[in-house]
Amino acid sequence: MPANLPPQYFEAEKRFRAAKSPEEKVMALEEMLAIMPKHKGTDHLKADLRRKIARLTQEAEKKSGAKRASMLIEKEGAAQVVVVGMPNAGKSQLVASITNAAPTAAEYPFTTQRATPGMMDFENIKIQLVDTPPLSEQPAEWWLRNIIIRADGIVIVVDLGSQPLAQMETILTQLAEMRVGIGNIKAGEEDGLILHPKKALIIGNKVDLGNSEGYLALRNKYAAQAPVSAASAKQGNGLEPLRYEIFKMLDIIRVYTKAPGKKAELDDPIIMARGSTLQDAAEDVHKDFRARLKYARIWGSGKHDGVMAKRDHVLEDGDIIELHM
Repeated sequence: MPANLPPQYFEAEKRFRAAKSPEEKVMALEEMLAIMPKHKGTDHLKADLRRKIARLTQEAEKKSGAKRASMLIEKEGAAQVVVVGMPNAGKSQLVASITNAAPTAAEYPFTTQRATPGMMDFENIKIQLVDTPPLSEQPAEWWLRNIIIRADGIVIVVDLGSQPLAQMETILTQLAEMRVGIGNIKAGEEDGLILHPKKALIIGNKVDLGNSEGYLALRNKYAAQAPVSAASAKQGNGLEPLRYEIFKMLDIIRVYTKAPGKKAELDDPIIMARGSTLQDAAEDVHKDFRARLKYARIWGSGKHDGVMAKRDHVLEDGDIIELHM
């Protein structure tokens, strides 16, 4: 079967051949992979591109000289959220205030030199937040791009007392150079070819200093792209509601299982994307359950508690399901 590759693919291929660094080559290969039509005729080519991306990624990591601990943060908990911001925006203080992490936080800029993970409690689950070195007008470290791409969401921390709109513009420019975009966009939709759309939450920090105008300007300009919240990491204002805002931003739900005649296991939810169905939940419990599922009962989003539900029933946060094989 012919691949039928579009002209944009060959333009990206030219950029790949002209690229000097492994990082530039990987970005060109990712563009080629995103542009490529999805059918059997491209399967071999896709596999070849993925092998090249893996090899060049390893080469870039070795070249950077960064410690492996900074290059790869293993995901833990219900989701992984990377926290980014400009120098002295207060992101390290924010992470330290709502997790068990202890990143270096100070009044002077560039105190964070590596990625530091911490676990944030939200009701009965934990969400991993990863503090990162500050973004600036200089290109970000190669390993930082890897962490951002792998994360489930992004928290952008903006200092409300220091030109918040200009900060956001710089941050979004840096993310775009990594082929990362925020908001309701799809891969390949924009002129800059965003390959990695991410859920995001924008936090206007240092609200305790009375910078309401900066917060309103931030919300008016960017609320259509991502939710905007206000907090004070140093004083603790708005931190408890922030936990819920991060959970809501991720667009995930918690689903609980129960065996017939027994109570639900409320301390160990299944974490799923919003819009998931009963059939998806059965497969999450065990890969064979999807095919073997005869019927299920549901408590929560059903019309009545314990009512039988179809495979395509869309689940809601807090639902309890009883699977029958």
